[in-house]
Amino acid sequence: MGDYLLGLDAGNTVIKAVIFDREGNEIASASAEGHSRMPSPGHVERGLDELWENARRVIRTCVDEAGIDAGEIAAIGCAGHGNGLYALDRHGRPLLGIQSLDTRAAALVEQWQSEGVGDRTYPIGRQRPWPSQTPTLLAWLKRHRPEIFEKIGTVFLCKDFIVNRLTGARVSDVSDMTGCGLLDVAGRRYDRALMAAYGLADSMDLLPPLLESADIAGRVTDEGAAETSLAAGTPVVGGLFDVVASAIGSGVTRTGAASVIAGTWSINQVIIDRPELDGPVFMSSTFDRDRYMAIESSATSAANLEWLVREFFSEPRSDGRSPFDLCCELASACAPSSDDPLYHPYLYGAQQDGNARAGFYGIAGWHTKAHLVRAVLEGVAFGHRQHIETMRAAGASFDQAVLSGGGSRSLVWPQIFADVLGVPVSVARSRETGALGAAVAAGTGVGIFADFAEGATAMVRTERHYRPDTALEAHYARRYALYREIADVMAPVWRRLSASQTLTTGAAA
Repeated sequence: MGDYLLGLDAGNTVIKAVIFDREGNEIASASAEGHSRMPSPGHVERGLDELWENARRVIRTCVDEAGIDAGEIAAIGCAGHGNGLYALDRHGRPLLGIQSLDTRAAALVEQWQSEGVGDRTYPIGRQRPWPSQTPTLLAWLKRHRPEIFEKIGTVFLCKDFIVNRLTGARVSDVSDMTGCGLLDVAGRRYDRALMAAYGLADSMDLLPPLLESADIAGRVTDEGAAETSLAAGTPVVGGLFDVVASAIGSGVTRTGAASVIAGTWSINQVIIDRPELDGPVFMSSTFDRDRYMAIESSATSAANLEWLVREFFSEPRSDGRSPFDLCCELASACAPSSDDPLYHPYLYGAQQDGNARAGFYGIAGWHTKAHLVRAVLEGVAFGHRQHIETMRAAGASFDQAVLSGGGSRSLVWPQIFADVLGVPVSVARSRETGALGAAVAAGTGVGIFADFAEGATAMVRTERHYRPDTALEAHYARRYALYREIADVMAPVWRRLSASQTLTTGAAA
């Protein structure tokens, strides 16, 4: 058996390939950024041919840069962003890719809320319908794009498409399918009553066979090998929901351990022994064959900083500093003050309100761009805090967390997280925790590791620790209360904005 493991991590924008040795050292890595299409307001799609081209390219580049024989790779694991909707047609050809930033189904979700659909879905799938959720999008297509719906042969998730291109297998894994609300969580199986609640009882045949994350999905085909420079016959495991992969890749494997991911999405998760708590949380997923992950999440995290950089800090700098580093330096130079502006990180809506919009509040003439940058960093952390408070109210207790995702790369933002959340925060050595978690799953699947915990112990190292500044506890409590109050006041305004957008789009059509 080879000495290396290949982990792939396919997010909403970037796909990464990383080759690790058995101790978790990164031997080589490569990444490629894809392009989102927004054909209508609220619609966020991607081309599947481009997704595979980027995956093929980063795998080939990674193998070439590693300087190893591809046959030395013992196994391959893939993680991918959850929800959205990825579909093959009835002949197995790429059909449609909808990303988890999509909000086209917001009106459908509002209708279902009034009809109590969530009261039927939550006891089974541990989720209520929300706009970017896979079954919600499938139901939207059935209603509004029947010409596309009729062509669908298989519905699965982002990483499943890549596994399909590598192996030819049309499968998904339990962690991803529970994470998108398509399974009876306790039974770990598809459920006709759950599908019926979404109006999809006649769509069971569109769902692929289920695997556990470390089960072998297939082996790299001759065609896949030719396109990627991998060795034909290399085992590929079922893979993982990327948030679960990032937890494993940051060393979070024990019951009660918490993982916070500041990526495109705000992910806040705790490992639990049973698939229900004492109150509702946004979603549940499986962690391994016996445990579960309670998750509160929304598209309200580091995508906000990416937007700020893209729109206002993208000019090349003569000193060579990246715009992200510049933003963090500006934020660190701005001492926290009760007079600072507040920011809502709702560029793609809020979990609690699909109509929510981002915004700065309380800007005065003496504020600088440093104040605005700090407001964005704090606003994202407040969004995470709101999710964590929901989990704690439901009975998920923890007293420390591991931060991963793009936000963890900053030397400033993790301290803001520790201060806002009020718990110690650590950061793992590896920046590619999703790919590392996928590699751990691959190693577990071929018997290198007995389970995820053994794999994480072998491959994960902690790099930095941050403790909350108790002197700022009351300061952030006051600002967080204002953050929540402004959101409540703005809710009807956001609703009118959304209605105005719908009317304008309809008139243009």
